[in-house]
Amino acid sequence: MNSDADILSLLMRRRAGYSLPQAFYCDEDVFQADLKHIWQQEWIFAVPSAELPKSGNYVTLQIGAYSVIIVRGVDGAIRAFHNSCRHRGSRICAAAKGSAPKLVCPYHQWTYELDGKLLWAREMGPDFNPQEHGLKSVHCTDVSGMVFICLADRAPDLGGLQKQAARYLGPHDLGNLKVAHQSTIVEKGNWKLVLENNRECYHCSGSHPSLCRTFPDDPNLVGADDASTSNVGKTHVDRCEGSGLPAKYLISPDEQWRFVRIPFLGEAVSYTMDGKAAVSRRIGTVPFDNAGTCLYFHYPNTWNHFLSDHVLTFRVLPIGPMESEVTTTWLVHKDAEEGVDYDLDRLTEVWMHTNDEDRQIIEENQIGIRSPAYEPGPYSPVQESGVIQFIDWYAQNLEAALIGRFRVAAE
Repeated sequence: MNSDADILSLLMRRRAGYSLPQAFYCDEDVFQADLKHIWQQEWIFAVPSAELPKSGNYVTLQIGAYSVIIVRGVDGAIRAFHNSCRHRGSRICAAAKGSAPKLVCPYHQWTYELDGKLLWAREMGPDFNPQEHGLKSVHCTDVSGMVFICLADRAPDLGGLQKQAARYLGPHDLGNLKVAHQSTIVEKGNWKLVLENNRECYHCSGSHPSLCRTFPDDPNLVGADDASTSNVGKTHVDRCEGSGLPAKYLISPDEQWRFVRIPFLGEAVSYTMDGKAAVSRRIGTVPFDNAGTCLYFHYPNTWNHFLSDHVLTFRVLPIGPMESEVTTTWLVHKDAEEGVDYDLDRLTEVWMHTNDEDRQIIEENQIGIRSPAYEPGPYSPVQESGVIQFIDWYAQNLEAALIGRFRVAAE
């Protein structure tokens, strides 16, 4: 058992530039602290807005004990609500996704409008006021076609992200894309291991033969530092910027999110086995096919790739101390036709391979960390600068939250 005081002590004694102590990857109490102080306080990527194209389309997410419904209303707005009926608390939507004209609790058929207002509740007596029993809302916002939710009472400000996302993601026009395919896998590893693995390509050449046909594993391009430190990266950034396509490395002051546009290898223009476009219809206002990929991460749960012919979104959700859910969504031009403008297997094969390879990597990492012989090891400052940056962000935020909790308790 690890109390908050134990967790704080571990954080304050951790060695910078090294992996975390074992408890941070395995312990139930640390996992609960992560949920309370990270996942229930920060903005969490939920879905691309294109996944909810019509009124009544909904998805449900589970974040710790919280079940959340994200639904598009008749007015076109996307909203989020706690998935708990205001009658006796039953879960309203059990499916991962679906479509419904109203949100109806299956227990006693209390019926809610898509904006959360209670529409009908049978035989509740003359003193019952439906206006007092609408669904409880969850903070929800659309960031240039990516829907984020926040479970906190007061959500962090997103003004800076909204402004920069409009610049970097706007040219890809997510609002006029559609879901071509979606894959959800469960990885038997802590959520931080999933993020750590994403934040480096130290492992790529030995683990991802399909990905490495097109994706450069140069740490100067894909690490925590400015991609323009690479000559190839600088040439690509300058070319994109000269054509009006934002590409320069940009990271938020608190280092929670980042944008950078990097080139593919050689003449490649997409994530395909031959490097050629996966979709014949270019998206948005991207000016040329070989625009590379705009890499966008937002902690704690998403990294994304924005290409000239399609967009890939990745969502991580924590299931338990040593289990995570990873959802990948492939988005293409809304008018692109499967079998005409793209072949689905060709579009998805590189990342289907890569995701499964990463799953195996993470699960083996988790097994090794569980050993009593495990002790934190050093990160490569050249190859794993992105991992160092992520772990520092995580540790600093959790430490600040725990210190704040103890200060409040002392007052």
